[in-house]
Amino acid sequence: MTGTDVRSVSVVFPCYNDAHTIGGLIDDAHGTLAPLVADVEVVVVDDGSSDGSGPLLDELAAERPWLRVVHHATNGGYGSALISGFSAARNDWIFYTDGDAQYDAREVAVLLPLATADVDIVQGYKIGRGDSWYRKVIGRTYHHVVRLLFRLRVRDTDCDFRLFRRHLFSDRPLRSTSGVICVEMMFRFERAGARFVEAPVHHYFRPHGKSQFFRVPAIWRSARQLVALWWEVVVRDR
Repeated sequence: MTGTDVRSVSVVFPCYNDAHTIGGLIDDAHGTLAPLVADVEVVVVDDGSSDGSGPLLDELAAERPWLRVVHHATNGGYGSALISGFSAARNDWIFYTDGDAQYDAREVAVLLPLATADVDIVQGYKIGRGDSWYRKVIGRTYHHVVRLLFRLRVRDTDCDFRLFRRHLFSDRPLRSTSGVICVEMMFRFERAGARFVEAPVHHYFRPHGKSQFFRVPAIWRSARQLVALWWEVVVRDR
């Protein structure tokens, strides 16, 4: 880990009906980071889950002093959960990934040594995609569309496996409540002059439940937010 600038990390997990996977991810992330950095906390945002995730998380937190749980009374969306998690984070660096176990939280160890003094964000990119063929097509199409519209330079905009300096968020709060938050995050961070490096990470088939993003209401909400974001930060700024 020579050269890393990371001394404290807040791990953030958005959780929506992830009772089958969230406990293992919490322990994997903390167990990986605790020997490597001086201070590690884990923040999980229960975004109005209906599968018992909330009570489960409270039980886990009672046994883990480094775990904090934020509860949303109703489901606010992926971006809403991330905003709550980032706002609750206390440490200098934030690492986040999803609560559905499509990413291996232990691979945060791959990102850590790349977070040197002259780096602000270590951005993952997927080694393949653990999804059905049509989701792969939708994902690649979405990536190319947002990369063109927002002139993003990152290799994989919607790879939710990131380690970044907390001040990037606190200096420029995010507003998107859907999955569009990833585009807003990368655009605003790039516009602020943040220094990026990228690293390959694995992406697996979802072991339990169903993705919320690929449902019609979620796609419609994301499309509206994407257009609104493009109008605000690209068209108006011109």
